[in-house]
Amino acid sequence: MRPEEKIRDQETIDTINKLLDDGAEKMSVIMRHSDRFFHKDSSMEVFMGLTEKGKDFAMKLGTQLPKNPRPRLFSSHFGRCIETAYLIDKGYIKAHGLFNGHNSQSLELSPFYITDIHKAIALVNDLGNINFLRKWFNHEISEEIMLNPETAAQTIADFMVKQMDALEQGEIALCVSHDWNLFPLKEYKLKLPHEEYGTVGYLESVIIFEKEGENYIVNYQQEPCIL
Repeated sequence: MRPEEKIRDQETIDTINKLLDDGAEKMSVIMRHSDRFFHKDSSMEVFMGLTEKGKDFAMKLGTQLPKNPRPRLFSSHFGRCIETAYLIDKGYIKAHGLFNGHNSQSLELSPFYITDIHKAIALVNDLGNINFLRKWFNHEISEEIMLNPETAAQTIADFMVKQMDALEQGEIALCVSHDWNLFPLKEYKLKLPHEEYGTVGYLESVIIFEKEGENYIVNYQQEPCIL
C-alpha cells in the first residue's frame, strides 16, 4: 500500500499571497497535480486520473486564488494534470465569476526528460522513487533513459520564465505538472534535496516571479533566490 501523500494547496496559496503582498510584479507557478489514483500495472500510469479527494482539493485551490491577478492555465498532457487545471479554473469561476480561456498543454510540463519509459519504470520499481531520483541527480542513470537532470531543470525554469514574460497586466501563469518536474527545480535551483526536505506533495508549487527587474525563484520551504 502506498503511503498517503501530503496536500500542499494551502502552502501554494499562502506563498502566492505573500509574494503579491511583497510587490511581485509577475508570477509563474508550477505545481504538482492533485491527489490521484495509482495502478499495479505501471503501463497504466499515463491514464490515472484524480481521486474524489483530489478533485475537491483542486476545486478548493481555485476558489482560494485571489481575483487578481487572473490565472492563465497550462498543463502537462497527462489526464490528471488537465483535470487539475480544469477544476482549478472551475473553482476560480465559482469564486469570482470570471472565465480565463482554455488550458494550454505544454511539452515542458510533461515528462519530456524520460527517453526510455520502459527502462525508467523498471528502475523505479527496482530502486524505489527516492533512490531513483538520487541516482538521476547524481548522473548515474544513462541519458538513453533519462536526460541530464540539470538540463531538465533549466528547460523547465526557462519555460516558466517564458510564460511569465508573456503575461498581460493582471495575469498569473499557473502550470500544472508532475512531482518529477518539481524535484529538479528544488534540487538545482532552490538547493532543497528531497532526502532532507521531503517529497513533493500534491498541489505543491515552485514559483518564479519578477520584482524590480530581477527574476527570483521560491517555494514554501525556501526564501526567494535569484534565478
